Amino acid sequence: MNYKSSFLILFFIAILLGCKSQNPNITYSSETLKIIPVSQNSFIHISYLQTEDYGKVACNGLIYMNEGEAIVFDTPIDIETSNELIEWVTKTKEHKIKAVVVNHFHDDCLGGVEAFHQLNIPSYANNQTIELAKKEGNAIPKISFEHKNELMLGKQKIINRHFGEAHTKDNIVSYIPSEHLLFGGCAVKSFNATKGYLGDANIDEWSITINKIKTAYPDLKIVIPGHGDYGGDELLDYTISLFYIE
Repeated sequence: MNYKSSFLILFFIAILLGCKSQNPNITYSSETLKIIPVSQNSFIHISYLQTEDYGKVACNGLIYMNEGEAIVFDTPIDIETSNELIEWVTKTKEHKIKAVVVNHFHDDCLGGVEAFHQLNIPSYANNQTIELAKKEGNAIPKISFEHKNELMLGKQKIINRHFGEAHTKDNIVSYIPSEHLLFGGCAVKSFNATKGYLGDANIDEWSITINKIKTAYPDLKIVIPGHGDYGGDELLDYTISLFYIE
């Protein structure tokens, strides 16, 4: 069975059972930032990027909390909104932010990283991300890694890993084994999403890269894309089918 046939089956299952990515619960909401729980310890943060081609775009990031500490994956789109998120984590939830992890070099991932630097919060990124951010004149994460980085939050491990090119050449994914959760960023598409911005993409490698992720993490229960609703590993299948080349 090829990827397109598999996708059709997944499409009808989603219609019959209802898409599990829909979640009406919002923990925090303002004009610039929304925070949505996906588990007891994990929250999607959503901020809004104004673009010329796509208008106002909702951009997903992740907050993971454990034992009084937190790690943020991708910043909100600017410093002001990042400060709003930092206040919610540190004041409302009373967690100390241990690190921020950047998925790739675009503004919807690192536009607010200076807000974290101002508080001496370390930022981590693939070394390619740092190189590309410098070329673009974007904010620059502080700590680089080659292909894989592991962080601990309490006793729980977070794995940040570059599997290959997709939305960009530097995009990583972040996996939290205890949550069975993958923050895929813009390399992973929400259900029924279009291909989106392809200016820095590798279309030939995209589905290959996502298939590697699916193979590496077979026990996924929660998958968070860079834009749109979260879901399960069916989002990986959908993304593979969207970019599959015969």
